[in-house]
Parts: sequence; C-alpha cells; structure tokens
Amino acid sequence: MDYVSALVPPVVMAVFFIGLIVTIVKTQGGANKAKEDAAVDAAVSRAESVRQSPGAGSA
Repeated sequence: MDYVSALVPPVVMAVFFIGLIVTIVKTQGGANKAKEDAAVDAAVSRAESVRQSPGAGSA
C-alpha cells in the first residue's frame, strides 16, 4: 500500500494541471476576445499617456 500513497499526490497534481490547461485553452479567443483586447488596449494607452504627461511638462 505504500506505492498507492506514493502515487496519489503526483496523480492528483497531474489531474489539476490538465484541468488548468484545458480551462486556459478553452478561454482563449471566443466571444470575449474582442472585449478583452479592447480592455488591454485601453489600459496600455492610459499607462502610456500617464507616462508621457509628466515628462512633457518638465521640459
């Protein structure tokens, strides 16, 4: 029975890891892709405008 207790943790971790990978693959693209891309683009443009604003005022 020692072999069973030695194999259970790696098997459990493998099952959860496979589930995580399947979830990541399923959520890539799809209907929400455009909305997620727009949110990322908006956040990047806000970060760039904040970074550029103080530099322009001090020169």
